[in-house]
Amino acid sequence: MGNILIVDDDAQLRQSFEKILTTEGHAVKTASSGEAAIAAVKAEVPDLVIMDVRMPGMSGLEAFRAIHEIEPKLPVIIMTAFGTTETAIEATKMGAFEYVLKPFEDIQDILALISQALEAGRFMRSRVELDVAPDSGAADVIIGRSKPMQEVYKAIGRVAPTDATVLIRGDSGTGKELVARAIYQHSLRSTKPFLIINCVAIPETLLESELFGYEKGAFTGAINRRVGKFEQATGGTVFLDEIGDMPFSIQAKILRLLQERSIERLGGREPIPVDVRIIAATNRDLEAALAQGRFREDLYYRLKVVTLWLPPLRERSLDISLLAEYFLSRFAREMGVGNPGMTAEAKLLLQNYQWPGNVRELANAMQKALIFSRGYPIDPDDVSRAIGGESLSRETDDQRADEIVRQWVRQTLTSGDGKDVFETYMDHFASLLISEALDLTGGNRSRAAKLLGISRPTLLSKIDKYRLKMETSVKLEGP
Repeated sequence: MGNILIVDDDAQLRQSFEKILTTEGHAVKTASSGEAAIAAVKAEVPDLVIMDVRMPGMSGLEAFRAIHEIEPKLPVIIMTAFGTTETAIEATKMGAFEYVLKPFEDIQDILALISQALEAGRFMRSRVELDVAPDSGAADVIIGRSKPMQEVYKAIGRVAPTDATVLIRGDSGTGKELVARAIYQHSLRSTKPFLIINCVAIPETLLESELFGYEKGAFTGAINRRVGKFEQATGGTVFLDEIGDMPFSIQAKILRLLQERSIERLGGREPIPVDVRIIAATNRDLEAALAQGRFREDLYYRLKVVTLWLPPLRERSLDISLLAEYFLSRFAREMGVGNPGMTAEAKLLLQNYQWPGNVRELANAMQKALIFSRGYPIDPDDVSRAIGGESLSRETDDQRADEIVRQWVRQTLTSGDGKDVFETYMDHFASLLISEALDLTGGNRSRAAKLLGISRPTLLSKIDKYRLKMETSVKLEGP
């Protein structure tokens, strides 16, 4: 839901719009002139402006220019009558999000467009924060202190100030869209449009006209010229999500855009210069697609000027607790409930799970766990229920751990000389147990002893023993 400003000199249209949008849950303000619209934006910047072109006094285009000087990232939808489509196209080239023709044929199409514009505005204005504290309150963040994520941060910093095409690769749910937005926000194009195109969500029959636009008469139903997304984003950035699923027939046009910085509308014959930066993302195996003839080799090399790989969550297990704490804090705040926290056992269970759905799956799991926790700290049972039937039982985890240890023991016994093997490795395992327990409890020795099932004095004696004998690194902070 958003705050929307309707600007039109037609009182009946303003009232109709206000009634419809209020019913949809939006907060609506209206203005009858361009001058009034500018004053309204100065008083309080809305999330979206819907404005007519022809009004007494200041025209819609003049008001649009003034509004964009106040807030360049504010999306504006232009309304126009049938006779002024060229004016609407000029407005789009100036940075308008979209234009619609009056009278409206389908109100559901208008509502869908409004939702898209609100989302685009949020993406442009809401910063993606990097590695913030779990309780920071930030809505869009990339969290991670593991080595793989440090490399991602470095890559964003290096590529953002350039105009290089970027290909973001990684499994589904690893945060490719957030990384694309972070690149945009740190780029020299950050005051210009940022548009997201999901190459899977749009039917193949519509994707080409959505991206490139069309000329009047290009096909049945094309009664007016239409500007595509690449022209709308002039000076800005277009994020092509799921580009590995882009139809082969459209790939050649994307290649031309990258090579020649121009496009052709459907039904058009003249090349149209376009100044946009392309960021693409995919979870597909592009190399396999090349071998199977489903992806153009020349486009593949044009896209991967800079390739940025996002690690799956299973390869950055050190970040799982941080992410879980962030999501728990965020969802508690959104739901208006207290943050119950998590037990050490729940954190351990989260770290041991493989997370096939990556960060997106972890976020969903923490939201479910919070809903069913009834205000108590999240425990292993809450985690197991939240993940939804996945095998997280102690028996299964123990079996998997036993097999790993067995393989390592066999290798040790067959490769060693037998000298002090038993004592050395018993001490080694004990030291590892104590180190992990202390890490999980933040160095609190009383809680670590409880986790290990031993008394506090016994733990203290073993800390002393293994620090001297094994020279292991354990935390000594805490009571």
